[in-house]
Amino acid sequence: MRLNDRKMQSQYSRTLSNREANILSDLSYKGHIFFTPKDLQAYDSNPRSLIDSLSRKKWILKIKNGMYLIVPLEAGNSGSENYTLHSFTIASFLADPYYIGYLSALNFHGLTDKTPSMVYVATQEPHRSRIVLDNKIKFITVVPRKFFGIMETKIENQKVLVSSKEKTIVDCLDHPEYCEGVEEVARAIFFGKNELDFSKLASMSEKIGNRAVLKRLGYISDHLNIKQLVQLMKYVDVSSGYSLLDPTAKRTGKIIEKWKIVVNVSIDSEKWVQ
Repeated sequence: MRLNDRKMQSQYSRTLSNREANILSDLSYKGHIFFTPKDLQAYDSNPRSLIDSLSRKKWILKIKNGMYLIVPLEAGNSGSENYTLHSFTIASFLADPYYIGYLSALNFHGLTDKTPSMVYVATQEPHRSRIVLDNKIKFITVVPRKFFGIMETKIENQKVLVSSKEKTIVDCLDHPEYCEGVEEVARAIFFGKNELDFSKLASMSEKIGNRAVLKRLGYISDHLNIKQLVQLMKYVDVSSGYSLLDPTAKRTGKIIEKWKIVVNVSIDSEKWVQ
């Protein structure tokens, strides 16, 4: 047995049997933060009783049916009672396919200073919202054609999928209700104008297949006088009816014919820089 393995096993042994400590130390050494009952079959042909024992001793946590989290040694003697895990890491194991999006991604990319009260996860199939380790996870069901513009990142040494900066903006314009309204998206565009790829932003706004997104982006680029984006948006087709600038707000306001948009919320960049 390797020296590190013996040290790990002795630490686990504080509350576990030698067999349980050996199993957890081996799984941890192999990089398993999460495991399934199938992973335990190499150690036990009937892992149910083993899972029950590890859960009772607070060394594992149930994340969803058939998936468990190993509580790391640094959690101390209290095990799962004082342990937490990055909410994105948890969310990444709860749906497939998925990506972290909307206000969560906006915050991740530094495009807003607002801290989301929940993690927004885009999926292709309906999932109930849930709370795991005090993290509220909200699933947004979107059609397959909207599953693009996704990037891979590492959080706590785990692969996590997040919408790119440009796709996050487009998604938020598609569903402003998941990013605290259109004004927050406008702020993100305004302060992120030196790091956003406007060509990608314009093409993604067309690809998503919602003309309201084009109208909102066109109006915002015009209103904020972002000339490069205005130039890219001038050729888009916004001819089909009128759309609300912010569908979460009142349904009346000034009509801007150029963008076929009803301006029902105020976007005041001057107050952002005061």
